[in-house]
Amino acid sequence: MKVYNYSIVMEPDENAYHAYVPALNGCHSFGSTIEEAKENITQAIQLHIEAMLEDGETIPEELEPTFVTKLSVTTL
Repeated sequence: MKVYNYSIVMEPDENAYHAYVPALNGCHSFGSTIEEAKENITQAIQLHIEAMLEDGETIPEELEPTFVTKLSVTTL
């Protein structure tokens, strides 16, 4: 059994949290709480990888963690 490590992004989405994995295109989930979103995205990652393996696809490995920052932009 192989262990995969991925950065996840969680952001508020109305009355829930949206979680996704930048390294796994299309791997998204939601949860009512941050903890539920973490549990759901963990399961989504497992299912996503299993589907890729069944289809004979190469599983992407994240070599560097995703870097998230906040920028201020001024408009005219």
